[in-house]
Amino acid sequence: MAISSEDCPPDRQSGNVARVAKLEADALGARSLGARCARGLLRVAGTTTFAVAHLVWFVAWIAVNVRLVPGIRPFDPYPFNFLTLVVSLEAIFLSIWILISQNEMERLADRRAHLDLQINMLAEQESTAAIRMLQRISEHLGVKPDDTVDTALSEETDVERIVTAIDQNVPS
Repeated sequence: MAISSEDCPPDRQSGNVARVAKLEADALGARSLGARCARGLLRVAGTTTFAVAHLVWFVAWIAVNVRLVPGIRPFDPYPFNFLTLVVSLEAIFLSIWILISQNEMERLADRRAHLDLQINMLAEQESTAAIRMLQRISEHLGVKPDDTVDTALSEETDVERIVTAIDQNVPS
């Protein structure tokens, strides 16, 4: 059964949103200077304006250097060796910044996945405890368990066994 926003009181929703926002803000604040620089550079480099500026720059560079612009002496004649050098260096550094940014995103994703796992394991433990409590109440009241109730649900989940089963059965 999915939980809708109507099932959760507004004060609890805003509290959850505030807690998640604080976790994200803390994670962003904890980034290294290099990761912040990489993110800022990629925020600029990943825009249409950046692409258009490069297109204009390349067209102007080539136009000047094939003598299409009168009054300006070519400084990098065909085959545009200096342009090739500049573009290659830019590509190298953009690639490095992209890798730095991807590593940071992967670290944050791993952190979130670990948090999800911890929350899920806590929820499973709480569910197991609630099922055990219901079983004790049923026994105290003399209510016989229905055949459809799985008694294994009252047992702790063996996480290692599940991981082993996944590793053995799910193709890599």
